[in-house]
Amino acid sequence: MLPSQRSKFSLPKTGVYLNCAYMAPLLKKVERAGMAGILQKRNPMAVTPAMFFEDSEKLRAEYARLLNVSSPKRVVIIPSVSYGLASVARNVQLHKGDEVVVAAEQFPSNVYTWMDLTDRAGARLKIVRPPDELAERGRRWNERILDSINRHTRLVALGHVHWANGTRFDLAAIRKRTRDVGALMIIDGTQSVGALPFDMKAFDPDALVCAGYKWLMGPYSIGLAYYGPYFDDGKPVEENWINRLHSEDFTGLVNYQPAYQPGALRYEVGEHSNFILVPMMLEALRQVNQWNPSRIQEYTHKISREALAMLRAAGCWIEEEYRGSHLFGVRLPREISLGKVKEALQKKKISVSIRGDSIRVAPHLYNTASEMKMLAQTILTAA
Repeated sequence: MLPSQRSKFSLPKTGVYLNCAYMAPLLKKVERAGMAGILQKRNPMAVTPAMFFEDSEKLRAEYARLLNVSSPKRVVIIPSVSYGLASVARNVQLHKGDEVVVAAEQFPSNVYTWMDLTDRAGARLKIVRPPDELAERGRRWNERILDSINRHTRLVALGHVHWANGTRFDLAAIRKRTRDVGALMIIDGTQSVGALPFDMKAFDPDALVCAGYKWLMGPYSIGLAYYGPYFDDGKPVEENWINRLHSEDFTGLVNYQPAYQPGALRYEVGEHSNFILVPMMLEALRQVNQWNPSRIQEYTHKISREALAMLRAAGCWIEEEYRGSHLFGVRLPREISLGKVKEALQKKKISVSIRGDSIRVAPHLYNTASEMKMLAQTILTAA
């Protein structure tokens, strides 16, 4: 098993950060890459035309390795999940009577897009709620999603895990069902990719979008998206120079090209060569690949085991089967006040997130079993 990786970060010695689902701390090597990018701008004469493409290609390859994608050119650089989903929405035509399926209380960026699309088309946004009962909640929620997919379904848009409580959705089963009815499967991997294994060949979504600043350990305002064959001939949301055919030839840029770069490359954001954020994201992904998400799961499972046993013994509810070990929600029994727990956590400088009626806990390789026990003890003594 991996040892603690805390020395690779600049986290303060005081406080406990169990909130990677909110924002990952920067690795020291990612900080250095960003500083080098800033300093490079001092001398633009050193920035060659080839440099507009070199690190972008390396970044594609590193992300493709993480996802088990055979063609890195299906990976593109985006600024945000909403941008990546906008490209999907622009290339999906809905009609009256069509349905788009989402899970209840998804992250807003993966809902607003479909609200707008269905409203304009007179289609239906079908929101699938979890069962009220907590027993086998994850399994039964997955069953409800599968049952909601029918011949009217045009698109299913989900996270791999639910951003607020960590419920893991059975993407292999959902993919099979969408194929049966001819629907697209669009996945927001922001709260899973990088910490939970994601095999593109096993899940085969039509598109996967992912912000870079959480489990990919990168900076803010950069993300990555995968677009499958369905989108190969689509229309991007913007017309920028670098996504046009032969943009690598700076001397010929005034020979305006009607054709885009082939396949998914047409969907990259303008100025995707970003000489600060791209090297940072590249260093982050290199480290994530070196760690390996399966080993991150093993580590976070081990450091959480005793703390979760303490919480469950006191009547707290945590999803068991349908979740990863990197992100989970803790629901309190009635006798423990969520408000008092929040105050106690702040006083102890334990950083987690309150999402709905759950305490969202998101450990990583910089955390320890003793920190997880401190979290459990703080919760249980706040009653």
